[in-house]
Amino acid sequence: MKTVTIIGMGMTPQDLTGEHLKIIEEAEILIGGKRLLGYFEHCSAQKKIIDKNITDLIDFIKDRTASRSIVVLASGDPLFFGIGARLVTALGGENVVIYPNISSVAAAFARIKEPWGNARVISLHGRNNKSVLLKALEKENVVAVLTDPKNSPARLSQRLIEEEFINFKMCVLESLGTPEERFNWYRLDRAAEMVFAEPNLVILKRSSEDPIRIKALHLGMPDSYYHHQQGLITKSEIRAITLSKLRLLKDHVLWDLGAGSGSISIEASLLVPLAKVFAIEKKPDRIQQIEINKCRFGTQNLEIVHAVLPEGLEGLPRPDRIFIGGGGRDLENIINAAATFLKPNGLIVVNTVLMQNLQTAAEALRGLDFKTSEIQVQVSRSREMPWGDRLEAQNPVWIITGMRKVEWGLIESGIRNAEGGKKELGKRGLER
Repeated sequence: MKTVTIIGMGMTPQDLTGEHLKIIEEAEILIGGKRLLGYFEHCSAQKKIIDKNITDLIDFIKDRTASRSIVVLASGDPLFFGIGARLVTALGGENVVIYPNISSVAAAFARIKEPWGNARVISLHGRNNKSVLLKALEKENVVAVLTDPKNSPARLSQRLIEEEFINFKMCVLESLGTPEERFNWYRLDRAAEMVFAEPNLVILKRSSEDPIRIKALHLGMPDSYYHHQQGLITKSEIRAITLSKLRLLKDHVLWDLGAGSGSISIEASLLVPLAKVFAIEKKPDRIQQIEINKCRFGTQNLEIVHAVLPEGLEGLPRPDRIFIGGGGRDLENIINAAATFLKPNGLIVVNTVLMQNLQTAAEALRGLDFKTSEIQVQVSRSREMPWGDRLEAQNPVWIITGMRKVEWGLIESGIRNAEGGKKELGKRGLER
């Protein structure tokens, strides 16, 4: 059995070396896509076009490897979402020789002159990976997408707009390596209306600008509306529940400690129009995210404070409500420090995904004479499958609410008074 040679074409034959060309010229059977075989019409080798039926192709190769030299042409790099992996599995690694080359993704990032070590690559080329793509966009800042005519840049843009991933801009790179090559950055709504030359690929990059006009701010905004880093954001469903636990009134002052992207602060600002929200954050890059989101939504009653907790709280207006989104190893110190500033009838809400911090928060609050309640929230989101949808579980979140016992006593007293009033009214009704 002769070995099968797989040669990566790169972008065009210009990326082939003299050794590559010699092997191709001496091949008895030349296999590749119609476009790639078109470069070698002058070769005397038997031509075999790769179509969708890869199983028949593998059988074709197995039937002929004993007596004839076979060269397979692969676009880009054979082992980068290419046919190379399939042939290695089918024929055995010992029966295959692979010549790598420039992948389309490497070439694309070279064109836009940006590093791609942290980029996520998703292939929609002959694959139904849309749910994988949407999940990647929730966390990643840069995603490269291999397209095909069915999953074109225009259709991809339309889908992203429908799914409300509006804070990404799109670079479409067309006909890489050919004289017709071109690339440009587009807003999603613009790309959705365009026709692009084949083949092409897409780079999606999270943008601090507003590629599409943001809709009016409301509670439970889609996560993608916020500028944030790799999924580090209080998810919309958790955000809505957390805001309900804070029991904000229109004149309340709220401290958001460890504000992250500022999503809680921004939506809380809707509930306290007569007061102010203070977003306290230690990391400069997240301070920038809060500033971008504040500007994006036009939030007026939000003040951003750069401080390393538990320090930096002196001098701020005393809060009616405090939200702590995590706190890490310093959670107990942060709770103890923040509670000294809380107004007598205030409450503290803590969110955490760590079981250890659930206990830390509850014990710290009870030690400060707070009455606590704890809930766990588990959200599952629908994900599209080839024929239907499935539910995908998100990380469970603990929400710990701490209320000063003096305030809790007032609430219990009010309930008792209300129940007593009902009984008195019932008694009078019977007497009548």
